[in-house]
Amino acid sequence: MNTTIEKQDGNIVKVDIDIPAKDAVNFYNQAVKRLAQYVNIPGFRKGKAPRNIIEQNIGEERIKQEALEGALPRIFSEVIRENEFDVVAQPYVESYSYKIGEDLKITAKIELRPEVILGEYKGLTIEVPEYKIPDDDMQKSIDALLEQHASTVVVTDRKTLGTDTVVFDFDGYSDGEKIEHGDAKNYTLDLAHSSFIPGFAEQLADRALGEEFEINVTFPEEYHEKKLAGKPAVFKCKINEIRTKVLPELNDEFVQKIGPFKTVDELKADIQKYLDTRKADIDRTNSEKAVFEKVTGDAKVDIQQSMIDREADQLVEEYRQRLAMQGFSWEQAVEAQGYDNIMKDLKEDAQVRVKNSLVIDKIAKEEKITVSQEEFGAKLAELSRMYQMDTKTMVKQLSQTPGVFNAISQQVLNEKVTQFLADNNTVKLV
Repeated sequence: MNTTIEKQDGNIVKVDIDIPAKDAVNFYNQAVKRLAQYVNIPGFRKGKAPRNIIEQNIGEERIKQEALEGALPRIFSEVIRENEFDVVAQPYVESYSYKIGEDLKITAKIELRPEVILGEYKGLTIEVPEYKIPDDDMQKSIDALLEQHASTVVVTDRKTLGTDTVVFDFDGYSDGEKIEHGDAKNYTLDLAHSSFIPGFAEQLADRALGEEFEINVTFPEEYHEKKLAGKPAVFKCKINEIRTKVLPELNDEFVQKIGPFKTVDELKADIQKYLDTRKADIDRTNSEKAVFEKVTGDAKVDIQQSMIDREADQLVEEYRQRLAMQGFSWEQAVEAQGYDNIMKDLKEDAQVRVKNSLVIDKIAKEEKITVSQEEFGAKLAELSRMYQMDTKTMVKQLSQTPGVFNAISQQVLNEKVTQFLADNNTVKLV
């Protein structure tokens, strides 16, 4: 096999490959044997029909395609190995000439990893804003704890407040017509945390038990039901029940019920310990992020558009999955945000992700940072705990998704490089 290499723009190399005629014939004959196993030809058992009969039934071009599909992985592997190419995508055939009895000529293109020129990435000193625990965080934590253990009581001697939960009937109309699915009996609504039309919950405040009244609202312009978007509506309502929260008293007796505490002061000390730990975590995360952004920002790399486009396609798929988990579709997102706006953001994110990945791989290569089998196994165990399934079951499920194990290995490498940068640079919290 002879090859001629030509470097082109965009980190592409053009490769002209000449395969000797005898090898090309071998590829062809092997393809005939493979295809013969699947072709039904009257008068012949599968795999026993001679070459000329196979050619008559399938055609030479189909056989040549099968021959190339079988041979190209080995051919490309040899070209990549001999030339020490660092490829980032599957090589592709631009053209070929395949005539039996003549040399097989293939013109292919191979996309290479861009060269990364690192700036200084060790011995840096970087100032990072220190996270300050808000003065009211302690009180907010206590209030949240009291909310978790609050009891609900029914109120009969006063009107509704904006902090109440009400049970009510409603019946909605727009332009004099009844709104489809716009009615309910004994519907429960937390007035302080309502997701109803803006202004609806507010008009349920200051209402008496059993009171019947009307609420006037306007549907938002971006409302998902197009025929109601921007339209005024009236809802006939009746209050059936008023409920309110009663918070427990913060005292020693209460804290003894909710945890291993004897006094309120012990609870507060435990909350403070949590707040201090969270502060340390935030400072560490911000420091690692600042160092990483400094290092990647100083690195120079000419990224070809094809890499960004492939990463953007991956981000689109991830975005679709997130939307589906939230009960939305890609079409709804496009309608709400606009296709161009979505793709602009995703392509910007894709460019950042590609550059980050290239810089990480370059540092890992320079510092000989690798992922051991033990580290990979530890990450799998961590994921199995996260998803609450045994490791074997999780591995079996993950193996059904192409490339997932490479992605996990890359994640471990990312974490190791991030830790290396944190260990080899100085951060001053200011």
